[in-house]
Amino acid sequence: MLVTDQVSKQFGGMTVLNRVSISIQPGEIVGLVGPNGSGKTTLLNCLSGFLSPDEGTIRFGDIRLDRLPAWKISRLGVRRTFQLPSQPMKMTVLEAMLCGASLPVGASMFGLFRPKHRQAEEREAIRRAHELLDMLKLSHLTHQPAGQLSGGQQKLLSIGTALMEKPSVLLLDEPTAGVNPTLRLGLVEHLKEVHKSGTSLLIIEHDMDFITRLCHRVYVLDRGEVIANCHPSELKDNPRVVEAYLGAPKTTAVTGEE
Repeated sequence: MLVTDQVSKQFGGMTVLNRVSISIQPGEIVGLVGPNGSGKTTLLNCLSGFLSPDEGTIRFGDIRLDRLPAWKISRLGVRRTFQLPSQPMKMTVLEAMLCGASLPVGASMFGLFRPKHRQAEEREAIRRAHELLDMLKLSHLTHQPAGQLSGGQQKLLSIGTALMEKPSVLLLDEPTAGVNPTLRLGLVEHLKEVHKSGTSLLIIEHDMDFITRLCHRVYVLDRGEVIANCHPSELKDNPRVVEAYLGAPKTTAVTGEE
């Protein structure tokens, strides 16, 4: 469904991605982990059109994404969230959600004398927004200014906005960062429901328990290169992953020297 082939990206002569090849098949939930600075968010930016790779190709089915702007990629059904969400300060939570719906220009709940089919589209968008806010436990904040939510609540709102058009692929950049432990557990179940509805997921995350509970496969990046592609349960048995990301355990000899 979504494939990168030998994708590379440099910034100021520094190689951030080095010939990265990954794939997400229809119906998969795939994790993307690695130490800070390993290139995870840069890869997500390339997949979603916010950056163009210097080399390599990105395909969504038969369509080349690496040649398209972010808004066209979103319209094709590849949507994303950001590590640090920034919601509009004056829009309400409901209004921010409706920004995720592909309503025609001029079709909004503020418009007058709209054709009946436009009114129907708006009603469906509002219904969908309320459905997602209920799922994400944000319905009590529907009419609050979106920019005044807590960091964790803004993360959840960004997920809801990205889901408004039922995307084929959802790219999540650290969805649990800043979200309290209770909501984290609930988010696992919510994303499983999203997956059941037909959306494939690629998730950047440092919470390995979250990855283990949710993902079918996981890629590990280190210094811009893929060093593992396996089931989450296999990571601890991969020496290179342990050294680069999980942390190699210290061994003490009989003499007491490390």
